Amino acid sequence: MVVTTETPVAVVGLGTMGHGIAQAFAVGGFTVRGYDEQEPSRQTAPSRIEANLGQLVQVGLLESNEIPTVLERITICDSLAEAVEGVSFVTEAAWEDLEVKQELFGQLEALVDPETILASNSSSFKITDTAAGLSHAQRAVVTHWFNPPHVIPVVEVVGGEQTSEETVTTSLRVLEEIGKMAIRVDKELTGFLVNRVQVAMAREVWDLLDRQVATAEEIDRAIRGSMGLRLAALGPLAINDYAGWDIASATYKNLIPDMRSDFELPGRVRQLVEDGHLGAKSGQGLFSYPPAELPGQVASRDASYLSLVRLLHAQLHEEDGDVAG
Repeated sequence: MVVTTETPVAVVGLGTMGHGIAQAFAVGGFTVRGYDEQEPSRQTAPSRIEANLGQLVQVGLLESNEIPTVLERITICDSLAEAVEGVSFVTEAAWEDLEVKQELFGQLEALVDPETILASNSSSFKITDTAAGLSHAQRAVVTHWFNPPHVIPVVEVVGGEQTSEETVTTSLRVLEEIGKMAIRVDKELTGFLVNRVQVAMAREVWDLLDRQVATAEEIDRAIRGSMGLRLAALGPLAINDYAGWDIASATYKNLIPDMRSDFELPGRVRQLVEDGHLGAKSGQGLFSYPPAELPGQVASRDASYLSLVRLLHAQLHEEDGDVAG
């Protein structure tokens, strides 16, 4: 199971996530073939990728003269068969629907070599379920990227009941080689690692919003300026190490009985969905996203992320230097 920059990789699905995943592989030196069954997604992928690359240049993570080379490494194909012919690694970034992913994996297996790794960018589905109908399920794995994938460093790698150790270790190596923080998740759970933590936090945050404990603006400000800052610097377990586990456990015992623990969707969020106020994609959520302003809002979001990523890269290089020294 050889995956190197000498062989192309493929990304299937070029929507919200897929074009950024294709970009990340291309920046990392791979020749990439992309495909989406929706023609508009195929047509706009190059311009979206080029705009993303411009952001990387602005924060010093890419040289401007590298952009043409990166773009030359990406080919947008008109058929699935063309996209995956002779590739060593396929990432599917299809709609988050288990049947859709299962059907796509079946199509892919019929088109690629038995050794080709099939990676699912699922946010929640176990690869054991996605690959249930495959003849060669040992080469199927979850590689869970985070939006925007060309910016956020972490990619979770999760094997299933039949995934081989070689598939997992190869996926980890490839992702590290293109500059990602590849996180091995040893136990296959719905939602893997990060999303389980995010959903646990979201339940309480949404409940606080529902109970009008504070406005949406104040909740976001409070989290960004406290736990958000600390989490970016240390991580949740190290934070508790510094605070002291006696204090952390006492706080836990005091708060848990009064915190949200049911399975119901909070009323405010349920109403947003019912009203079609889905956030940036619909122009309105808790905050407003006028069509004329949305590109600038997204660019501002990504610029903020990239500034933090640059600091993270600097910190990691310093740590590597300490280890080497």
